[in-house]
Amino acid sequence: MDSTQSLVFFKSRHAAFAATLAAKAGDLLAGLLDQAFADFDLEVDQQCRGKPALDCHKGCATCCTVRVTASAPEVLLVARHLREQVSPEACGRLVRRLLEADGLTRDLDEAERVQLRHRCPFVEKGACVIYAARPLACRGHASYSRRACVQAAAGRLTEVPYSIPHQNVRSLVQNAMQSALRDARLAWASYELNHALRIALSDASSEARWCAGEDVFAAAQVNEISAAEMAAGFDRIKLIVG
Repeated sequence: MDSTQSLVFFKSRHAAFAATLAAKAGDLLAGLLDQAFADFDLEVDQQCRGKPALDCHKGCATCCTVRVTASAPEVLLVARHLREQVSPEACGRLVRRLLEADGLTRDLDEAERVQLRHRCPFVEKGACVIYAARPLACRGHASYSRRACVQAAAGRLTEVPYSIPHQNVRSLVQNAMQSALRDARLAWASYELNHALRIALSDASSEARWCAGEDVFAAAQVNEISAAEMAAGFDRIKLIVG
């Protein structure tokens, strides 16, 4: 996907998310993320034609020590999944592990998080228990070599052959959704997943408050790129593509 194609894709996805938000019909959270995940899957399939097969399979969770950032809808979907799709006993166990992970990783940057090598609290026996609701960041992290991932995790390798289409499409879909959320006057920042989930699971009203325009996850916001810079970038892109 070249720069022109990327800009056109961003515009089309932004318009689609904006239409979903404007309709204010049905389950807004599910509507946005069903759309985001479907857009991601479809475009990745197209962009990966002729590329090598991925080497990511169930049972391999080597990369699940990296810091994960997510938008508010993604955080809320994971919280909903845990409440509704996981047994109370399992949910309690996962929440306890989430609290432990958040305590260990809170405020660590990307490099520090990788160096700590603390596994995501939602990985059990090598499998992701929130797989159906996993954020775009996880969907966009795909490798052509499990061996390289293992060596990198052990500090014996610095370069891993990741799928560039997965990374690029993830960024475009997520940014288009964030841009549409901003236009709809909803909190649209990126948040550290563990911290934000801790907030969401501690307050059952989080989803309703976010839908009402409140930035319920402000304390978990990741500020490596300022909100002002991101907003200006979104506006520039929309102008460039007409």
